[in-house]
Amino acid sequence: MTSKKTLDDWLTWQETLMEETIVLGLDRVQLVYEKLFPKGVPFKAITVAGTNGKGSTVSFIDSIYRQSTYRVGRSTSPHLLKYNERYAIDGEDVSDEVIINAFELIEAKRGDIKLTYFEFSTLAAFIIFEKAKVDIAILEVGLGGRLDSVNVVDSDVSVITNIAIDHTDYLGDTREAIGREKAGVMRGSRPCICGDQDPPQSIMSYAQEIGTDITFVSKSYKDEIGLEGDHQRLNAAVAIKAVESLAEQLPISASMITKGVKNASIRARFEKVDVGEKIIILDVAHNPAAVKTLVDTLSKSSLQTVAIFSALIDKDIMEMIELASNAIKHWYLVPLSSERAIESKALKNKFSSSVSTTICKDMNSAIQESLAHKGAERIVIFGSFYTIADASVIINELR
Repeated sequence: MTSKKTLDDWLTWQETLMEETIVLGLDRVQLVYEKLFPKGVPFKAITVAGTNGKGSTVSFIDSIYRQSTYRVGRSTSPHLLKYNERYAIDGEDVSDEVIINAFELIEAKRGDIKLTYFEFSTLAAFIIFEKAKVDIAILEVGLGGRLDSVNVVDSDVSVITNIAIDHTDYLGDTREAIGREKAGVMRGSRPCICGDQDPPQSIMSYAQEIGTDITFVSKSYKDEIGLEGDHQRLNAAVAIKAVESLAEQLPISASMITKGVKNASIRARFEKVDVGEKIIILDVAHNPAAVKTLVDTLSKSSLQTVAIFSALIDKDIMEMIELASNAIKHWYLVPLSSERAIESKALKNKFSSSVSTTICKDMNSAIQESLAHKGAERIVIFGSFYTIADASVIINELR
């Protein structure tokens, strides 16, 4: 690969390096990380793991630190529309050139070690943040924790938002098993902040085993927040605890916390878009726990609601449908631009005959039909990041 290649060229090539898309384990990525950072990364780091709420919690932490004079790096995944969304410096997505330069450095160091697309992404984040001379980096875990490539960094603070059933093929099918995987982001003698309201014993046991000072957050933040939903108040409280636990190294004032929480924003977490007289809600809820939270937030209003929905075939789609059905007047089912997506007819078969559904040929027709639905005041689009990505392209033209 040469520096003349485009970012898309790099990403397409990365996808060919490994046969599997997801390969958990730190052995390979650790070797490359140590070549790139023999003394470890030169910035403070907060690692955020959990089943749901990671992105929102990262946004709260990022927004709080951005009220200060600290230089702040933020790494998230997946992206919705542009790969560049994965990396931000002081709230601004980085350029193609910055990412390509990071990839070139990884390529120069990796030798014959094979890396996945996500491992390239993770290592690039560390390089980008080092070059930008950030003071603090907030790192979102992609999958699990213990074996996720983000975990090569010995973070100064670890966060576990919550534990729910998801990605069972990789993490186990019980909360105890999944909790143990998430707990892998903890470090001995360094603080961990956990927002789970009924934490699995595996989290507490592992914290005791390695000597982690773990704090469980149970009281939600009460003042004004930038994100909608009661669950976001708990995410905000978790974020504040994480920032406070680093206060000796990176002091933050109470006013910075208040302003940061109030100004936090993130795409596709109960994101509202007005189109004509109707409200479109974009939400990346893609497992039962997240769908329940979405429905709880929808239920705060009596607006007549229809849904545009699709999901990946490895998700618990039946339970997602059951949780949301009472809140949805009609469902528009769409195909997705992912090999892992469920086929539309198979999706329709998961609904009982008493539920009103329409199979749409594509996302554009689903949006047009839902906007034309008489009596519908609100359209909620959910089920997968792919669902939201496909919808966002069209909705951006309607704004």
